[in-house]
Amino acid sequence: MNALIPNWKVPSCVKAVASTRLGGFSLPPYEGLNLGTHVGDETTTVMKNREQFIQDCSMPASPIWLNQTHSTHVVDVSQPTLEILNADGVSTRAPNVVCSAMTADCLPVLLTNSQGSQVAAVHAGWRGLSGGILENAVAQFEEPSEVIAWLGPAIGSNAFEVGEDVLKAFISVDDNAHKAFIPHTAPNKWLANMDMLATQRLNRVGVKSVYSSNLCTYEREDQFYSYRRDGVTGRQAVFIWIEGASKS
Repeated sequence: MNALIPNWKVPSCVKAVASTRLGGFSLPPYEGLNLGTHVGDETTTVMKNREQFIQDCSMPASPIWLNQTHSTHVVDVSQPTLEILNADGVSTRAPNVVCSAMTADCLPVLLTNSQGSQVAAVHAGWRGLSGGILENAVAQFEEPSEVIAWLGPAIGSNAFEVGEDVLKAFISVDDNAHKAFIPHTAPNKWLANMDMLATQRLNRVGVKSVYSSNLCTYEREDQFYSYRRDGVTGRQAVFIWIEGASKS
């Protein structure tokens, strides 16, 4: 199976996986396991990719798919649905409900708690991250100090060049955010560290257990889709669910 299994300490009932571009049926420029239906790829091919990955990962139900708009909205669900939800994060306390988030440079974040009683998947681009989507996701949990986070593959600090607007968006909330920005050789440009920014935001609301894949989508062309690198390209995704007694 061409997938990443998060390396984090969570209860055994919590199942999580991240797709790569390896495998699949899509043709260039989406070559591989493209899971996004909104990027110009043939819908029938994308659905075939999804079905294959769901089967390979033994998911208990079709994932909750999101219409992601770089918002800070996190929706809570109690049962599987084929409806595409307008949100950039999804959480559940119900077993066998698969939460998902798609990315191609933005930061995918998986959350659970030490009891394994709740899970969430979040799409965090710089707008959502600066606007507070991680705080909103953590707020879905009863006790933030019990939350465990995993930061998936995203554009790394060596490649994520940003302007002053991005810098200001973060330091206006937390002055310590300046530590995540390194001045670029170009004027008024910085290299931003998304992992550090996400960790800072999680720490601020009481989340101390933060793990990271330490994988850069931009640099690993063989393994990941990257919008900034390629423009027209596919999407990978992260998935998380609570394993129940029976499949839905």
